[in-house]
Amino acid sequence: MIKHIVMWKLKQQAEGADRVANAHRMKELLEACAGIVPGILKLEVAVAQPGLEATYDVVLYSEFENREALDAYQNHPQHQALKPFFGAVREARQCMDYEA
Repeated sequence: MIKHIVMWKLKQQAEGADRVANAHRMKELLEACAGIVPGILKLEVAVAQPGLEATYDVVLYSEFENREALDAYQNHPQHQALKPFFGAVREARQCMDYEA
């Protein structure tokens, strides 16, 4: 199994919206990718919540059967279509993939 974790820190304003609105939009877009390819075992998206410690605004936690499933997800047109918006609203991004 491959675990794929990504965190985004967002700009205060971008694409005509504030950070909170863009975080929720990112969550919706990522959750819509939950079943786009076989081999996705889990896909969970969280937005930073007031009162809880968070140094990033959005986190994606996902699990894939194998590397091929992760590659298929990352190269799927629906996932690729997210990149322009995500690139426009993000200030920073951290990612880690690992086998479990």
